[in-house]
Amino acid sequence: MKCPYCSSENTRVIDSRPADDNYSIRRRRMCDECGKRFTTYEKIETIPLIVIKKDNNREQYDRSKIEAGILRACHKRPISVDQINNLVDEIETEIFNREEKEISSAFIGEIVMDKLKDLEAVAYVRFASVYREFKDVNTFMNELKKILDT
Repeated sequence: MKCPYCSSENTRVIDSRPADDNYSIRRRRMCDECGKRFTTYEKIETIPLIVIKKDNNREQYDRSKIEAGILRACHKRPISVDQINNLVDEIETEIFNREEKEISSAFIGEIVMDKLKDLEAVAYVRFASVYREFKDVNTFMNELKKILDT
């Protein structure tokens, strides 16, 4: 690893531990030339994932889109940021465990709805109303009945 201060290639690891997200390793390093310390993060390289949208366009997977949708659904609900991050981590794990190169946005949406249903009913209905494009009140009521029956 090259030192960011003096560009020397003589650096060594002085401490390794899991990073806060538990999906990467945080390494403290020290340069043998200038003596300065710096931190690096090592993360597992995942298969690039392509999402097939409803209109059959393809785009690269973007975690922030799932986060944004969940945040909108959970707006003003008693759900912590940690709960949302854990939810997104669970969804991402499920997606990447399939080990496919392409996945439909519909499949991702269904996973999100399943996870939200277990977390918070109002957030689930909010997400479902946008995701399933409820056209009228009857469609909305049918979805509410499904929740109440379970």
